[in-house]
Amino acid sequence: MRLFRLPLFLLVSLLLSLAACSKKTVSFNSKPDTGGLALSGDTLTTAQDTTKAPSLIAKRTTLTKEQERAAKEKEKAAQRKPKKKKNIFLGERIKKAYVKSGGKGKNQRIETFYYLRTFQQPNPYAPARYVYDPKKRRIIKANGDIDGNLFRVLHGPYKKTEGGKVVETGYYAVGTKHLRWETFNRDNILLTKTHYEMGFPRDANITYYDGAQKQVKEVIPFVNGKLEGDYVRYNENGQLEWDGQFENGKRIGTWNRYWGFRNARNRLRYEYQYGETGYDPEVTEPVLVKEYNRNGVLIYEKDKLDKRGEADTARPGMKK
Repeated sequence: MRLFRLPLFLLVSLLLSLAACSKKTVSFNSKPDTGGLALSGDTLTTAQDTTKAPSLIAKRTTLTKEQERAAKEKEKAAQRKPKKKKNIFLGERIKKAYVKSGGKGKNQRIETFYYLRTFQQPNPYAPARYVYDPKKRRIIKANGDIDGNLFRVLHGPYKKTEGGKVVETGYYAVGTKHLRWETFNRDNILLTKTHYEMGFPRDANITYYDGAQKQVKEVIPFVNGKLEGDYVRYNENGQLEWDGQFENGKRIGTWNRYWGFRNARNRLRYEYQYGETGYDPEVTEPVLVKEYNRNGVLIYEKDKLDKRGEADTARPGMKK
């Protein structure tokens, strides 16, 4: 059988006619006709958006050792608790402390107070100066110059409680009572209120030896027109002559008389005892409790010792 063969030019013509009858094919890369309806562009394929889109491939960042160290320090600083504010009172840095006494329960007495971190000598003319004795763990009234190696000068808020009840509040300033001091009973009833200015009662009668009012002669404490508080008197050379305490207009407790030597500050001569409180009958004639000679040696103690008629053979400053 003989195959039917078409001439070459007829084959080409046939192929062209078939192509003309088929549907038009549109390429995805071709641009739409501008003559028809405008198509909205796909913003996901624009260069502007694709450059801002986050990459799904993690990029590894290389840090130097210094940068790693700085990052760790920053992380630690963020986790570290904020430092407590420094305790400051009247411009001075202070430290908090407390002492307990009187047993437990209702009889327990707690004193909460502050003292100077940097030692300062209190005003020598102040009627009373208070310090904390860390060794004996108690607050004491100081006499003479204070040894900064042994004692801490009180400075800041003070509070005393008994059996959990507040019985006294106030402030110290460089070892002296300052601002308002109040006392309460256990039913929280106010008993007394006194105002101080760096150790001196606000209503005290203060006299001076000099016109510039720098050398104190006598401090007579008054509260609401009545004698109340610490009394002091100085010699003209600046040495202490007398000190004691008034309550309810009466002398109470121990009153001290000093020799007043210029080269021996606050050397005791006599100690007298008055009543315990100002609400008891007034003691007009105090009891002599102790006596010291000019060298500071104890020569008399009530019901214990009496060497006042003997020659002084003791060394200066020596006590029994």
